[in-house]
Amino acid sequence: MAVDLTQLRYFREIARAGSMTGAARSLRVSQPTVSVAVKQLEASLDTTLFLRHRAGVSLTASGEELLRHVDEVMAVLDRAVERISGLDHQLTGSFVIGCHESLGAYFLPGFLERVLTDAPDVTVTLHNTSSSSVLDAVVSRDVHFGIVVNPRPHPDVVLTELFRDAMDVFVAAEDGEPGPADPAEYYGAQGSRFADVDEARAYFESHPLVYPSRVGECVALLEQLDARGFAPPRRLDCGDFGLVKSLALGGIGPALLPRRIAAHRTPHQLRRLHHTLPVFEDTIHLVFRADLHRTRAATYLKDELVRCAKAMESVAI
Repeated sequence: MAVDLTQLRYFREIARAGSMTGAARSLRVSQPTVSVAVKQLEASLDTTLFLRHRAGVSLTASGEELLRHVDEVMAVLDRAVERISGLDHQLTGSFVIGCHESLGAYFLPGFLERVLTDAPDVTVTLHNTSSSSVLDAVVSRDVHFGIVVNPRPHPDVVLTELFRDAMDVFVAAEDGEPGPADPAEYYGAQGSRFADVDEARAYFESHPLVYPSRVGECVALLEQLDARGFAPPRRLDCGDFGLVKSLALGGIGPALLPRRIAAHRTPHQLRRLHHTLPVFEDTIHLVFRADLHRTRAATYLKDELVRCAKAMESVAI
């Protein structure tokens, strides 16, 4: 049974106008065109839809039943057209943004606050997992925008640098110890917990090192530290940077943390172990598929993510 939308539109207009002639005039087509469409529709449905008489036409019982369904179908189509038009030209739509929990903790609040205020019809869902998993989710179209640390190139993905960070060695600051206000000084000699490198090494070797071994950047930094003669006798492996930070703040021992995570909501409570120690630099990128549908809302979210990144405070990278 083949029924097309044109036949249904013609049928509905005939029912409204009460005649083939009136429907043809309204539709701006010839009367034979309308008549043929109705005959084809009746043949497809194997029923009679109109009773013909001198005054025009009237619906049969089958025609009245069909009209109710046609009105429903056309209403659904009208809503769909309106919705699709809105997706392209209005700030509306649903999007998934992916990033690691610890990264999102300091980056997403400012971004989401602005989106919730400026674009109330845009729905954002968060997808929290490792950076490599976020990139995979972008490739598989499960995530629209990813915020990824040191992403690997992919032919289907656009990489836009947002900001930089660095994996560093932090320890709890001494009670009441103020830190320099200037980030360059805070992460330099004046901001280090120990001025003497031998004292820093002694502390490093007398406490367990707290870090997440699953993070490749931490493993790489450990290799650099070992080359400098900083070899921890004990290691406390944690799966989450939030726990690593809490243990460091509790004085358990030195910790490997990105600078932005160390500074988030606890300024100057964690200090660099020593300013001459190596760091592992990170580059955080916005990632999205090259074929992402560039609706107004999608473009807005991309631009807001970039704007929020540019507004971030320096951590002297």
